Amino acid sequence: MTEFILASASPRRKELLGVMGLDFKIVVSNADENSISKDIPVGLYVQEIALLKAGASAKSVLKNKEAVVISADTIVTLDGNILGKPSDVQSACEMLKKLSGRSHEVYTGYCVMRISDGKTVCNSVKTRVHFKELEDEKIDAYIRSGEPMDKAGAYGIQGSGAMLIQKIDGDYFNVVGLPISALADTLEKEFDIKVF
Repeated sequence: MTEFILASASPRRKELLGVMGLDFKIVVSNADENSISKDIPVGLYVQEIALLKAGASAKSVLKNKEAVVISADTIVTLDGNILGKPSDVQSACEMLKKLSGRSHEVYTGYCVMRISDGKTVCNSVKTRVHFKELEDEKIDAYIRSGEPMDKAGAYGIQGSGAMLIQKIDGDYFNVVGLPISALADTLEKEFDIKVF
């Protein structure tokens, strides 16, 4: 029987994989994401990081030939520049001011790696997010909530950050951190694993 391994400590990815009805264990990757060059297209960049994470976690479970490792990485880009997680309150404020009244892209790269034969499939999904115009008071209140501090782009669409967003074009779950529809298609079409 297939045993799924989630190569992520993200509570959001844990929840979304649970939504898919998969039984899984978490084996957090200790991959050095800084080893991947940012001088490649963003969709490829997030796939490379997901592959790196999957490979690092796979090393921990190589004896389990029934294991299938799933990993992902999500980034926010504005005008072609990557907005990572804010380092402090000031950087969160700067990010949110940049996003105010603008559209940006959220990319999630994901990777599925089967231990038994090493088959690996990576892909990425892009969603366009449109922010409302944000007054300084609203930005300050949101930052005080603490929610932006561990999120790429300094917001969480699944939390109170949803109130900052006018609309999205694309997969909502991709913005949360795991495009479960695309992942389900990959599991079914590439690995003959029926999710439901």
